[in-house]
Amino acid sequence: MTQAIHHFIEQYGLLAVFIGCLAEGESAAILGGFFAHQQVFVLWHAFLAAGLGAFIGDTFFFILGRSFADHRYVVRLRTRPGFRRAYRLLNTHPNIFVLSNRYVYGMRLVGGIAAGLSNIPAPRFVVLNAISSAIWAVLFGTIGYVFGLGAEHFVGQALMRHERLLVGLGIGLTVAIFAWFVARHTAKKERAKES
Repeated sequence: MTQAIHHFIEQYGLLAVFIGCLAEGESAAILGGFFAHQQVFVLWHAFLAAGLGAFIGDTFFFILGRSFADHRYVVRLRTRPGFRRAYRLLNTHPNIFVLSNRYVYGMRLVGGIAAGLSNIPAPRFVVLNAISSAIWAVLFGTIGYVFGLGAEHFVGQALMRHERLLVGLGIGLTVAIFAWFVARHTAKKERAKES
């Protein structure tokens, strides 16, 4: 069974990192780095998949906000907690906001929509988004890689490579669940502030 999982990760892992990074993606980028440490992927391939996913995801939400402002999906996203604050920050400090938006958990989605609704020029957004995506991918991919080094030290060499992959998947699932709880808690706080 672990051989099948290993083969599946080798075949589709980078695609999963890319898809995972289209929206929030921190756990997908960290797992990409972890699996690079396990020599399932080449590290720079994990960085590239995470960076492209983040860049394309944010650009998509920017285009959604810019071109489809009255669409019901965009209107619904504009009512999400944190949107008003994101829009206000974007209009006062557009460059800093675009560069740092992806580092605030739960703000990437509304941040991209807010950027599209603002008057920031599209070429400037694309350049700043590319810079931010590249730095973000390297940062979180490196965290996963270093975590792999630490996990190997603690878990030891006794575990076979396939078993470490299962440990990595378990860790990724745990991080994703934790991030979901944090986002949910943050959203409740934002709703309470806006009420």
